[in-house]
This record gives sequence, structure tokens and C-alpha cells, in this order.
Amino acid sequence: MMDLDLSLKLAWRALMRNPLRATLTMLGVIIGVGAVVTTLAIGQGARASVQAQIASMGSNVIMVMPGAPSAGGVRIVMGSSSNFTIDDVDAIRRECPSVSLVTWTVRSSGQAIYGNQNWSTGIIGATADYFPIRDWTIADGTAFTDADVRNAAKVCVLGATVAENLFQGGRAVGETIRIKGLPFKVVGVMGRKGGSMMGGDQDDVLILPGTTVQRKFLGSMNIIGIVMVSAKSAELINPAIDEMSSLLRQRHHIRPGQEDDFFMRNQVEFANAAEQTSRTMTILLSSIALVSLLVGGIGIMNIMLVSVTERTREIGIRMAVGAKGRDILSQFLVESAFLSLVGGAMGVGLGLAASAAISQLAHWPTIVSPSSIALAFGFSAAVGIFFGFYPARKASRQDPIEALRYE
Repeated sequence: MMDLDLSLKLAWRALMRNPLRATLTMLGVIIGVGAVVTTLAIGQGARASVQAQIASMGSNVIMVMPGAPSAGGVRIVMGSSSNFTIDDVDAIRRECPSVSLVTWTVRSSGQAIYGNQNWSTGIIGATADYFPIRDWTIADGTAFTDADVRNAAKVCVLGATVAENLFQGGRAVGETIRIKGLPFKVVGVMGRKGGSMMGGDQDDVLILPGTTVQRKFLGSMNIIGIVMVSAKSAELINPAIDEMSSLLRQRHHIRPGQEDDFFMRNQVEFANAAEQTSRTMTILLSSIALVSLLVGGIGIMNIMLVSVTERTREIGIRMAVGAKGRDILSQFLVESAFLSLVGGAMGVGLGLAASAAISQLAHWPTIVSPSSIALAFGFSAAVGIFFGFYPARKASRQDPIEALRYE
């Protein structure tokens, strides 16, 4: 059998007889491999971004939301009914052994003013446990306390985006800002969280004692929105859900067979849904990219068939001086694989450049992993061998006498 080193030299010499044709032949493979690497990088980047956003929700978080999951086949909007009370929250804290921390929240929005700067933002009212449940660090100052919640103190903690826009790089802690016309003392500035799963900015927010928001902005001490709970461990998330469900059904006098007037969501559900969506999109985009790689393989087969026809006399001479069919087969297979591998290497470079450009220009997260490069490169080699086999087999089955007579 022909030695591999000699096969590579012959392949290089044959391809360099017409470098433009060889380059155009590789173009389909280059584009295909580049597209595969880029789409996998986008998919993996999106998955990592979603996982980071889910992690930013906090540790082992369960959200308990008022309202039945569905009514008459139509889903009730989250928080559209207020059937939670602070007593419910206190009962969860006392009677659910799998629960570590619990907080209730209310929401509003308004304009914050400091000096000649103003910023419209979301307002969250919560208890002091909100910060550890969300794993939200305080970058400067402190969080408000349970005493602030009991006394409905006019204090606030700023999200990083709000602090930057109101104070323009200056220190916010200790200053007084006006929220909806009322003065509030800034006691802390939170560390940056980044984007949310819905595409919003988690740092564009003001956190106030929940009782303060109820009294000053909502005009009612009975309004409670979402209850957020942290289970003691990831393994205790489901037990915590069962305990809270049983407790709330009992407290809300829901009879057996009746639908809950609340529903719960946890990080595992969010993560599974996001993972499924990301996987589906990656498979779809990769499938489209692989089609262009297959088209490139067909181009290689066409050119190799043309090459076999052009070199019929050369094949006859080689067979006449002792080359066997398998030597001819290996030579043309090596040429085909060589075309595909070189195109694959150039395609990987194109994919890396495209991924970097997408991250820079479109601000989409992209992650190029060694496994995605290996997959694209390996698939390009397989395409070259698969589509090169028929032309190589045709060349190896030439009749030496007929090949020598070919003009």
C-alpha cells in the first residue's frame, strides 16, 4: 500500500496544479465548518448566559405567586389577585422545616431624584431576608434591617444602575434622594447582577422596606405580591414546595379537589425550560449549518470526478508500472480528505473570527469550546472521505489499457 507521506506529497502536487479550483472547491467546506463553529458558539454562549441569570435569582429559590395557574383554560396573570397575607409568610417561616428564609415583596415604580439628576425605575418593597435569598451582595453601605421594616422607615438600597445614573460616580451612601416626592436616605448600594431572564436590567431597581412601600405608595397594608423562599438545600426544594402547598391550602381553606389559589416556580424548572429551549435552537441552527457543509462535500465529489477524468492517462501509466487499485484508491481518498481538512481548518478560523465579531458588534455571548471545534473539524474530514470515496473507487477500477489509450 502506498505510503501516507508519499500520498500527501502527490495530493499536494495535484491540487497545486490548479490552486484556484482547489480554493473554490474548499469554499463550501470553509463556510460550512465556520457556520457550525459559530452556531455552536452562539448556542453555548446563550446557555451559559441563561444559567448565569438563573443563578442570579439566588440560592435554591422558590417563588410562590398568588392566583390560580389557570381559570377556565385562561392563565391568570401572575399577581393579579392578592390572596397572601403577612401571616401566611410568618406561618411558612414557622411551620415549614425545609425552608431556610422567606420574604414577601410588593412592587411599584416611580422617579428617583437627586440634585439635578433624575431616573425612573422599578421599586421593590421587601423584608431584610430579600437580600440573602437573592444572594445580592451590598457593594457599599448596608442593607436595611427588620427594624426598618417594622417601623416603615424611609430608607432605601440602590441598584448599581440607579446609583450610577443619580450620582454619576459619586458616593451614594448617606445621601438623601426623593422617590415620588418623598425623601429617603440611601443606606446601601447593591453589587451588580446584570440582565434578567426576561431581558431587563436587574440593577435598575430601588429596594425599600416592604411596609414603607405599602404605606407610602400603595396605600394599603394588606397588599402582598410574590413570596420568595429559600430552601435549606437543593435536595429540599421539592419537600419545601410540598410543605408550603399543604400549609397554604389549609390556611386558605381550600378543600380536597379544589384548585390552588397560588402556584409555585423554582430554579430547577426555569433551568430545565431554558436548557430545552437552548438545546432546540442549537440543534436547529447546527442542522442548517451542516447542510452547507454537505453541499461543500458534494462540491468536493464533483471536482474529484473531474480530476479523475482529467488524469485518466496518468492513472493508466501508474497502473502499468505496478500501482495496484488500492494505491490509486488511497491516493484520491487522501486528496479528497486533504481538501476537506484544509477547508475545515480555514473554516474553524472563520468560525472563531465570526464568533468574536458577533460578541463585539451584537453583544451576544459566545463560547467556543474545544469540543465544538473537534466536532466541526471531524465532520469536515468525514465529509471529505465520504464524498471522495466514489471518485477514488472509480479511479481505482480503471482498466489500464483503456486508460493509456485515453486522450
